[in-house]
Amino acid sequence: MGRGKIEIKRIENTTSRQVTFCKRRNGLLKKAYELSVLCDAEVALVVFSSRGRLFEYANNSVKATIERYKKACSDTAGTGSVLQLNAQHYQQESAKLQQQINHIQSTNRSLMGEGLSSMSLRDMKQLENKLEKGISKIRTKKNELLYDEIEYMQKREMELQNDNVFLRNKITENERTQQQMNILPSTSEYDILTPFDSRNFLQVLQPAQHYSQQQQAGLQLGYGQLVMNTN
Repeated sequence: MGRGKIEIKRIENTTSRQVTFCKRRNGLLKKAYELSVLCDAEVALVVFSSRGRLFEYANNSVKATIERYKKACSDTAGTGSVLQLNAQHYQQESAKLQQQINHIQSTNRSLMGEGLSSMSLRDMKQLENKLEKGISKIRTKKNELLYDEIEYMQKREMELQNDNVFLRNKITENERTQQQMNILPSTSEYDILTPFDSRNFLQVLQPAQHYSQQQQAGLQLGYGQLVMNTN
């Protein structure tokens, strides 16, 4: 359920009135801060409690904002008074920005070694210290980049060396295999076989000595016919 509508009137209870004051005061200060940040507005807030305590907030200065308010309200007859005050304010801001730009440009020229004739010895010493600090930071950063580059190149060198060793081993293995293939004889298996000779065949098929004379005679007759058929 949402909050009920509160009647806007003085709270009679002292404790409740004090609690409500604290809550509403904090909310008002928060809203003033948000307005100054979000909208880039010049805000000044002044609150006095029922006991006379002062609470204030200003993103610039309460006194400066009040003076600006007085200047804006001093000339109520002319309609262009507020515009003139705003124009003066913008002119002052522009002058401040121009001074900052001139100072930055002068500092840059000094860093480049220009316009040193108008500088005192103390200013030159300060400029020298700034340059030395800047050079030291630049050298530190440069050394870090160089160390990283050297580390990367060393890793790359190791990888290339490993690849080179692997390729050399591969080439050596291929050469050894080629040499072994060249050593093998080029003759075919048909050249290795002994030519057929019927005499050798007959020598292998000589009858054993334990056969009888009649069996040996039959075997010799069969061998003779086999030789004739072979020839």
